[in-house]
Amino acid sequence: MRLTKSIAFAAISALALSACGDAPGAGSRDSVRAVGSSTVYPFAKAVAESLARSNPGMKSPLIESTGTGGGIKLFCAGVGPDTPDMANASRRMKKSEFDDCAANGVTDIVEIQVGLDGIAFASAKGGIMMNLTPEMVYKAIAANPYGKEQTAKTWADVDASLPAEPILVYGPPSTSGTRDALKELILEKGCKADPAMAALKESDEDKYDQVCTEVRSDGAYVDQGEQDNLIVQKIENNPKAVGVFGYSYLEENLDKVQGLPMNGVEPTYANISDFTYPGARPLFVYVKKAHLDAIPGLKEYLAEWVSSWSKGGPLAKIGLVANPEDAAAKATDAATNYTTLKGEDLK
Repeated sequence: MRLTKSIAFAAISALALSACGDAPGAGSRDSVRAVGSSTVYPFAKAVAESLARSNPGMKSPLIESTGTGGGIKLFCAGVGPDTPDMANASRRMKKSEFDDCAANGVTDIVEIQVGLDGIAFASAKGGIMMNLTPEMVYKAIAANPYGKEQTAKTWADVDASLPAEPILVYGPPSTSGTRDALKELILEKGCKADPAMAALKESDEDKYDQVCTEVRSDGAYVDQGEQDNLIVQKIENNPKAVGVFGYSYLEENLDKVQGLPMNGVEPTYANISDFTYPGARPLFVYVKKAHLDAIPGLKEYLAEWVSSWSKGGPLAKIGLVANPEDAAAKATDAATNYTTLKGEDLK
């Protein structure tokens, strides 16, 4: 089955390459298509625009914001010009997703860590200010904190050091990599503050996941969709609300919003780059190796990423935190030598 798909794709790819200069709509594709994370979207779009400026005869890549989970699902649906070449992700691909890819003939995947980002908690400039901890956030927005009924109405109900203002958090949806990172980096850490949760993980992992990562649905946490700019607008218009989004959106809107410290650490470029900020996370792009020679501009697009992601480079100016040196070297190798991902490296 996989061999048949590969042969079919090779034939279609040859037609796609030969049809690039012909009439449009001939069943081919002559530009790069990437789907996925809303957090990676502004960086991927900036790289696409830079590529188009540098190569006037080349079509600009099409970048779609579908959320990390939705993007990887589209990416893994198969090979060929009717499927995306790349998936942008604000968390690492899961082993289950890798297996889905393989089942659909997507067997050679290049993983590139393009930089770092942070899950920023923010409020309107001059609005509510709190020094949060993962435990506080968990108690405030978990559906059933530590397996008990959620009764907190105000932040002061969570911790006496916090203001007696209603809990209202605008955040990412379940399809978002930002939501996945929120669960892993903040909610689970807060949940694990209770020793009984470690025992629960050993005895009933599904129950543990539900207790530690499910968010409340009574209006205190509002799923705002894949457009992080909408969260910025919501908290800008409500000084008592808190928003959760990628650090780049915080940096881009510092005239409107302010970052809330976590464990006393501000969400800043420096604190994310050395991982002292607890919400720091890597960002990825995934590429189908089978598409590299078939889709015009794909190799050039990857090369444009490499030339854009350095500290002080164009992507840093719009909020991407550059990789540490070892990760940067590995990413450059992956983007130029197209080394493929191994399933055993994932979880």
